[in-house]
Amino acid sequence: MQARRQIEAGCELIFVAGGDGTINEVANGMLHSGVPLCVLPGGTANVLAREMRLSMNMVKVAERLTTLEPCRVSVGTIRTGAFEKRCFMCMAGAGLDAEIVYHLNLDLKAAIGKGAYYLCGFSQVFRPLEEFKVSVDGKIFQASFALISRVRNYGGDLEIARGASLLRDDFEVVLFRGTQSLRYLPYLVGVAVGQAHRMNGVTTVRGHSVTCEPAAGSQTGKDIYAQIDGELTGKLPLTVEILPDALTLLAPRDYLAREQLLLEVAACA
Repeated sequence: MQARRQIEAGCELIFVAGGDGTINEVANGMLHSGVPLCVLPGGTANVLAREMRLSMNMVKVAERLTTLEPCRVSVGTIRTGAFEKRCFMCMAGAGLDAEIVYHLNLDLKAAIGKGAYYLCGFSQVFRPLEEFKVSVDGKIFQASFALISRVRNYGGDLEIARGASLLRDDFEVVLFRGTQSLRYLPYLVGVAVGQAHRMNGVTTVRGHSVTCEPAAGSQTGKDIYAQIDGELTGKLPLTVEILPDALTLLAPRDYLAREQLLLEVAACA
């Protein structure tokens, strides 16, 4: 990878200009190095930049470079089927959201950005969903959408994993049940008003290791897809694990202070 080659050649700082998929590609070449990664936001949604409250103007971020602080963060790793293990910065998803990514019209995405995801999602409303088995640190659940997240932000507009943080060393896993896509319309409303975690059919747990696999006795044989940070990454079965102390990320001081305070409050609760 180019990032790894540059690090081996003595590079002391790497900028990545692009969206979450591009950031992941670069981050995979930077694991376990001390070289900081600076995000210059681009792409469709750029969940990582929004999570850190960075400006969406990459020039403004570059101008603030001296105000950013390095912090060591954990990342997620995912392995699906025959695909090699790779890391991700923000989230992995299995089931409904990955199905949307699979059917996404890339030309429409280029034309209207994240609106293409919503249009594709609503086109799935009357389609049946397959529930699958989810294991979180050995505890077994069922879901038709599993979100395995390191961040609160989802898609740039919503918060689903409300207790997740880049400064934690685990995942927040949010599981949605239902075999009909129509059931997700009230879920979407619940997410929009910050009450999804209280809804029947929604389970939130924390964990370090997550596996998703087709349910035993499934009659349809339908493929269930997986995505990382908005990019299709294969289909079930999958294994997701936390990789601690994996990467140095440049982040705004106010973001780091706020996240640390939230973690301290959570520890005291």
